[in-house]
Parts: sequence; C-alpha cells; structure tokens
Amino acid sequence: MTDLARHRPDFEQFLKVLRRKGRPAHLPFYEHIASDGFISARIGRPVAGSWRNYVEFWMSMGYDCVPMEIHFSIDLKGDSLHGGVSRGSEEFAVIKTLADFEKFPWPSEGAPINFHPFERVTELLPDGAKIVGGVGGGPYEWTSKLMGVMGLSYALVDCPELVERVFAKFSTLYENALKVLADMPSIGALRQGDDLGFKTSTFLSPDDLRKFVFPIYRKMTAIAHAKGKPFILHSCGNLAEVYEDIIACGVDAKHSFEETILPVGEFKRQYGKRIAPIGGLDVDFICRRSKDEIRAYARRAVEECFAADGHWALGTGNSLTNYMPVENYIVALEAGREAAEALR
Repeated sequence: MTDLARHRPDFEQFLKVLRRKGRPAHLPFYEHIASDGFISARIGRPVAGSWRNYVEFWMSMGYDCVPMEIHFSIDLKGDSLHGGVSRGSEEFAVIKTLADFEKFPWPSEGAPINFHPFERVTELLPDGAKIVGGVGGGPYEWTSKLMGVMGLSYALVDCPELVERVFAKFSTLYENALKVLADMPSIGALRQGDDLGFKTSTFLSPDDLRKFVFPIYRKMTAIAHAKGKPFILHSCGNLAEVYEDIIACGVDAKHSFEETILPVGEFKRQYGKRIAPIGGLDVDFICRRSKDEIRAYARRAVEECFAADGHWALGTGNSLTNYMPVENYIVALEAGREAAEALR
C-alpha cells in the first residue's frame, strides 16, 4: 500500500493541475476544509489552537499543500461561517438599513484579516510544500450573513443602494487582503470559498451574480495572476447557468461537486479544457460504503478525471467532516494514487 506519510511534498505537481499544463509526476490531493474532529481523529490529538498539528495533518495525508483560510475580523457573536452548527438564515442579520451599514464595525481596510496564522504556517512548512490560502467566507456568503437571505432579497428591490454598498465594501476588503496574501512566497495559490447555490439553482439570480459577485471574483483572480499564482473557487450548488461566467472571471480551478447535480467527470468533459476540476468524490459514498467499494470508486475517478491529461486532484466533493471515517478516506487516497501510478 502507498505510505502517504512518507510522501515528499512537491507543490509544483499540484500547479500542473491548476494551470492545466504538463502531467504531474504523482496524483495530487486537495480539500477545501477539514473539520477539527476529522483532523484530531487522524493525528490523535486536538488541533484547535495548534498550527503545528494542523500542518502535520496535511503532510501525514500525502498532500503537497496546506489549505487554509482566515475570516474577516468581524464579530458575529459566536458564529462560525464554516464548520459549526447550521444557523437560521436571518439569525446574524445586522445590516437592514443604510444607517446600519454606516454604523457597522467594519474591519480595518488596511488589515481586514489576521495575517499572523499564514506567517506561522509558513514557518512550519516542510520543503516542497506551499499554502493554498484565502479569506474565509465569500462575497455572497458574507453579504447574505450580514443582511440575512431574506433581508438581502428584499433589499434588492426595496433598497438596491444598500446592496451595492455592502458588496462594494466587501470588494475592497477582499482586494486588500488578497494583495497581502499574494505577496507571500509561501502561498502558492489563492482560493475562495463562496457557496452560490443549492440543488436546483443559484441563490441570487445569474444577473445579480454578474452585477455584484463576479466583479469581485475578477479582482481576486487578477490579483493572483499578477503574482503568477492560480486561483481556486470552492462553490456548492447548481451553477449551470453561470459556469461560463465563472470561467470568464479567470478562475483556474473549481472545487465542490455533487453527483446529483453535476458529477466531477461530467464537469471535466464539459469544461475541463478551460478550468481544472478538483475533488469530487461523494462524501456519503466514502462514509458508508465498504473499503473495496471505495477503492473501486477512487480508481474509476482516476480513470475518468486523471488518466487522459493529469489535470485533476483527488479529494471529496465538499469537505472532510466529523462523521467521515478517517480510514475510509485514506483508502480512497491510497487507491487513487496507486491507480495513477499504474498509468505511468
């Protein structure tokens, strides 16, 4: 079996996937996030508060990169945009009027996030590894969080100026944060998570996404590309109506796939010449199927997504959850890398 922990990281191989240029020497892995519970189950000790343990986890799994994100310095009274218990869509709505916008305690535009964690992880990276870094929570996610999904929907009609000002504020905050991150030599690629849709559609209309969200994506990708770094977008939901827009924004790679919406193999057939798919293994399948079934599943994914050109990274379609058996995921990684090695 493949010894994932003995893998020597080589971020250049992952870059070949993101840039869709050249065939990587091994099958890279990628995940957007991993829960604290999953990480702790793998390394046998808590990860919270320890960037050393966090880096050790990714390296123990055979990765070439450490994915990480830091949220804007915005206090929503105990809320966690990712990784916590799901909340009601209006629970943290605090911006309902232009007056609310004006008095809201926005983070400093000069330092909208805490950059120290990236500096700390840089100190811990082994040779050959890089960070794939960005801001936690995307433009749509943050705006719908602060305004509420219903509040945002009403404001699009009742007070479009408020919507424009909130998105414009976040545009500035992302731009300033990513300029700093893109300048860090230890960050090999920029990334952004922003869940734009659900099973049948996007939350905002395609026209509203084109007006408010995609201009921010274009700024993000331009900042990354100006420093010679690719840009990854993680976004859940049915994005069929806006994939062409996402590609036009300059996004290099797309993460998050659901087989009931668009399997990763089908995405690669439709769009893989212009944007790299990464991940795509069904979380439920990995959680509940036998190890033999998981091995066969991972091998099929390699054949479908990696064999022809090498422009795919193995991972789940969403994230590593508390309830996913670690041993099942390792089976998928090992089987995938072995299948890729057999193609050489």
